[in-house]
Amino acid sequence: MELGRVIVADGTEVFYRAMGAEDAPVFLLLHGYPASSFQFRNLMPILAAHYRVIAPDHPGFGFTRTTAENYEFTFDNLSETIESFIDTLKLSATPFPVYIFDYGAPIALRILLRRPTMFSTIVTQNGNAYKEGLGDAWSAFGIRGYWNSPTEENREALRNLLTLDSTKFQYEIGHPSAADIPPETYHLDYFISNENAEAMLDLFYDYRKNVDLYPAFSAALKKANPFVLAVWGTNDPFFLPAGAVAYAQDIAPERIKVVLLDAGHLVLESHCDEVGSEILRFMGVV
Repeated sequence: MELGRVIVADGTEVFYRAMGAEDAPVFLLLHGYPASSFQFRNLMPILAAHYRVIAPDHPGFGFTRTTAENYEFTFDNLSETIESFIDTLKLSATPFPVYIFDYGAPIALRILLRRPTMFSTIVTQNGNAYKEGLGDAWSAFGIRGYWNSPTEENREALRNLLTLDSTKFQYEIGHPSAADIPPETYHLDYFISNENAEAMLDLFYDYRKNVDLYPAFSAALKKANPFVLAVWGTNDPFFLPAGAVAYAQDIAPERIKVVLLDAGHLVLESHCDEVGSEILRFMGVV
């Protein structure tokens, strides 16, 4: 794997991981919260036998650095930075597949709104785009309360989600064998999320705009009609299995497959081999 690559896109120093032959078809991987491109460390070798796999860190995550003091951490801005990253690397000469997880979903789907022919295939792993998929955890952890009442008190309360225990919880919840999770995963996420705590809190608040955009995402998916593989951890308290099934209301039956797994939020920590095999079969390369 090629490590430590950084390019400047949209005025941001975007760190990304790459693997696979440079002349192979592109496969873009977009991570979610609380992770980074490191979450794809085991999936990338599986896909790289057939693709040029590219996995950036979003602004505020991993090793990407926003140099502009006035960079606002909103999903609009994250999507524009990732779109600029795609263009800077010249990835979009032809439509290509994208893997979207958690925050990666509203980032990619915003790009789909602007450029409906960019993605040939969407692999959505707990990457929600429908109200049916929103779990009770958004209320239980106080995020909806912050949406409804953006007071400083409610913002400060969400700092509890940035603790090591809370970060570890997101890895362990629903995992069939939590003791097997490498501790460096949640320790890395904990360290970086605290280094960028204000950005994390800003994005918690801005997620409400993603919910408002769900109908637009639905319409864009229906119009673009990409191939969709929805691979979902059914024990995720944030994004429910109904969110996977909901994609079928917008995608032609012959172009979608839904796979439900006994896993949690971070499916690749327990079912990476299964997900990799599902992707390669769905893409028709094995």
